[in-house]
Amino acid sequence: MLNLASAQAHLARVDPVLAGIIARHGDYELSLDRQYFLSLVDAILSQQLSTKAAATIRTRFKSLLNGSSKAAGILQLQDEQFRGAGVSRQKMGYLRDLSEKWQAGVINPRRFARLNDEEIIDILTQVKGIGRWTAEMFLIFSLGRLDVLPVDDLGFRNAIKKAYRLRKLPEAKRIQKMAEKWRPYRSLATLYLWESLDNQPL
Repeated sequence: MLNLASAQAHLARVDPVLAGIIARHGDYELSLDRQYFLSLVDAILSQQLSTKAAATIRTRFKSLLNGSSKAAGILQLQDEQFRGAGVSRQKMGYLRDLSEKWQAGVINPRRFARLNDEEIIDILTQVKGIGRWTAEMFLIFSLGRLDVLPVDDLGFRNAIKKAYRLRKLPEAKRIQKMAEKWRPYRSLATLYLWESLDNQPL
């Protein structure tokens, strides 16, 4: 659990709109998912599915691993086991690619603390099926990086449009300009704006 009191105070001080959202919603508690490999597995399994369908497939798939949280467990699975859990052929390839890169050390969680956000994004997006948005969510919800700005997230853009009473959805450049004053806590600003829209990311 991250202590975000100083970050909340900063955002409330520099942005009256966020100050109002923070006052309405109260303190934000961010619990991190420290099971890094499994969080990326979950992200891949959840792509383009409803929340309910994704939860069902994640449960089925994890039952195949017999409690293993290691890449080796996935690499030992046969195609029919993936299919039996409801995993598409495309996602099967993504999960194997993730597991191979994890085992090979291309993705090394011991290095994360020494890398900046963009360096981690560059590493994660080498995996088939992991794009920038998925990498940004990993930075926020697994690593607790506090200055991530997911400008391409539709829910985030809608939240900004509503909160700041804009006439149309803001483009990336406008969001980046608006968010300069939120530094170094753009992740928390994003979380509050999602909360204001009652629209949580996957």
